Amino acid sequence: MDPLSDVIALLRPNTAISKPISGRGAWAVRYAAYDAPGFTIILKGACWIQFEGERPMRLETGAFLLLPSTPAFTLSSHPGMVGTPTDPMDVPVRHGDQEDEADFTALGGTFRIEAANAPLLLALLPSMIHVPPSEGRSARLVRLIDLIADECRGDEPGKDIVLQHMLEVLLIEALRSQETVMDQSCAGLLHGMRDAALARVLSAMHADVRADWTVASLARIAGQSRSAFAARFGAVLGCGPIEYLARWRMALAKDALLRGTKTLDRIADDIGYDSASAFSTAFRKRLGCPPGQFARMNGSAGHA
Repeated sequence: MDPLSDVIALLRPNTAISKPISGRGAWAVRYAAYDAPGFTIILKGACWIQFEGERPMRLETGAFLLLPSTPAFTLSSHPGMVGTPTDPMDVPVRHGDQEDEADFTALGGTFRIEAANAPLLLALLPSMIHVPPSEGRSARLVRLIDLIADECRGDEPGKDIVLQHMLEVLLIEALRSQETVMDQSCAGLLHGMRDAALARVLSAMHADVRADWTVASLARIAGQSRSAFAARFGAVLGCGPIEYLARWRMALAKDALLRGTKTLDRIADDIGYDSASAFSTAFRKRLGCPPGQFARMNGSAGHA
């Protein structure tokens, strides 16, 4: 798989909640921060969203917003309004005037990701992914969210795995859009994948995480000098190439430990360590506990 697919698969999105949100007239609601991804797509009309310390942003029909971790925000019919504190609900929500047809309609929701690797999402992706109105992209996202909402309402066999895969598709669909608006000052995987030279390097590392990569060997793949490559990688990804590789190896190790199906020797070999001892030492140094303790603390007995 490519690096973006690798990351999404490791996060294992699940337990989705998707609901319609509508409003009419003047209204404003405020939500507290919550440690989970949130998304919304505007189906009709427009609204304003404002995060603490930032200017209000208008979301028009067709706009899609994805927040990898959801900060406190105000959602309103007009900019600058003071929102009424509101708790998230898993049922349809109507704001403002309760009579007559709504002049604003959206689909909104949240989902959970694997807690052990949640920091990976926040470190590699921008804090906000905004896909502006686009007929083709919006239509695809609406269909996906409709399917997610329909699956949430039912109780068919295989519901959990179907939801996981649909949420993976939703994340990838939003993230791979060339129209996605991101803060160019924020480093992360998406910026790296949009740089042709760095994309080659990232793909190579993800394709063979066991390899004994060096800055020099990666620079050759990028077609750049060692110093120029190291500087570019750090500026775009937010860390050096060898540090990125170490973080990715630890993310894969945590995932394997949580699944509990591999021995420490096998995990060490899979991610490029010479022995279980060398892997355990590196793991303890980064995570503050040995692999076996991490597995037990996070609910996996496993072979580890």
